[in-house]
Amino acid sequence: MSLAYGIHAVWEALNAGGVEKVCVERGQKNPRIQQILDLSREKKVPVAFEERSWLDRKAGGARHQGVLCHVSEMPLCGVEDVLARANSPGLLLVLDGIEDPHNLGAILRSAEVAGADGVFVPQRRSAPLSAITVKVSAGATSHVKIARCVNTARLIEQLKEAGYWITGFDAESGKPVWELDFKLPTVLVLGGEESGLHRLVKEKCDFLAAIPMRGKVSSYNVSVAAGIALYEVLRQRTKLSPY
Repeated sequence: MSLAYGIHAVWEALNAGGVEKVCVERGQKNPRIQQILDLSREKKVPVAFEERSWLDRKAGGARHQGVLCHVSEMPLCGVEDVLARANSPGLLLVLDGIEDPHNLGAILRSAEVAGADGVFVPQRRSAPLSAITVKVSAGATSHVKIARCVNTARLIEQLKEAGYWITGFDAESGKPVWELDFKLPTVLVLGGEESGLHRLVKEKCDFLAAIPMRGKVSSYNVSVAAGIALYEVLRQRTKLSPY
């Protein structure tokens, strides 16, 4: 059983299902928490009222806004399930070693907002789907399809066989992101915070893209890069003006 905390994360978890218990700070008068209480009763989810110090300990000192919930283990999809349920032309993300739960949560949020059909994360060298990830995702973990893979390079080959074009992001050798065609079935591959794409994963990509920079810092945060890349896909597919 995992933990979700914060008003938005708990609300989304309740709507998605799988919440086993909601815990609320005693004396809370926030109308949004009252909405959570009402929804909990509607869905017949048990509610407990606890002291703030208890919630502080449970959330590990993180900002919980006076509410948290216990959620059944997050159901993960299989690769075939994600592919079968994808909408044409298809948009998938492969995360190659994202180890910071804040980055993972932020990427999942952007993926859900952009309408991505699924996100693949490796079984090893990946941030856990923890309470921090759920919180940062602002409820996206309750909606976006997430699948774990044993071997990322092998997964890319499988996605190619399914008709997808694979674009890896590499600041040093990639073309400007807007020069690539994302109207085709697309997989965006993003590397880890420190080392970027692993060599074999990079070699498996059909294209390499880069997000141009003008400042003195060497690169974008990976979750920011994911947001920019997803926006470019949407821009191309909906003919939005970049200005």
